Amino acid sequence: MDDQNQNQTQKPADACINTEDGLAYWEGVSADENGMLGGIPSIGGFAYISKVDIQGSRSFLAKLGIGNKKGLRTVDSVLEGGAGIGRITKSLLAPLASQIDIIEPIKKFTDTISLPASSPSSPSATLRHIFNTGLESWTPQPAETKYDLIWTQWCVGHLTDAQLVLYLVRCSSSLSPDGGGGLIVIKENLSTSGEDAFDAEDSSVTRTDAKFQELFGRAGLDIVRMEMQRGFPVTATMRLLPVKMYALRPKTDG
Repeated sequence: MDDQNQNQTQKPADACINTEDGLAYWEGVSADENGMLGGIPSIGGFAYISKVDIQGSRSFLAKLGIGNKKGLRTVDSVLEGGAGIGRITKSLLAPLASQIDIIEPIKKFTDTISLPASSPSSPSATLRHIFNTGLESWTPQPAETKYDLIWTQWCVGHLTDAQLVLYLVRCSSSLSPDGGGGLIVIKENLSTSGEDAFDAEDSSVTRTDAKFQELFGRAGLDIVRMEMQRGFPVTATMRLLPVKMYALRPKTDG
């Protein structure tokens, strides 16, 4: 999530991505919040990064009319791409959805996931399907399974540009047509160098805002809303990369 250890090559940054290297990196990461966030919570002054992240995401969804507060709507079916240990699944998605499917290639991560128990005053979602596969290999379920919301965060850097476009196309085909149509949300770090940056440590790419918007267009998606994540801490020696949220919906004719 920081600018260190990012290396540029003469060829496009995404051409350096190696799926097996990325999987090997995550297999070596601890199945806890510190591991999911790259060790950031263990650094002084950054312990509450997950809370700030979830608050920002919850606020973003509220502006799209989604949430469990008065005046907002809950949703029936949600898909989370790259769920890890379920940090977002449990804190953000479970309180506002009835059923959740997740995509996550590392089984040791998904083995730890359990959703909060429901109560009359605080209903929680049912974890319906776990797809232990990469985003590039995920195949949508039969036509009867449609999603009101597809949330993907801090993982599309492991996809090449072409793979990301295809993933978004598959997500688009899986959206519910009800209530004006479902939404895709991508939440990701942004490159600050003006170019896409390859990180050899986990074999991933940090893209520019312009590149994301180009790829969304190639996937046939319109940006409904976009917003920067606010409130991430800064210390004298470290700041996190900027993070942006994009709400997407398939383009309509005309």
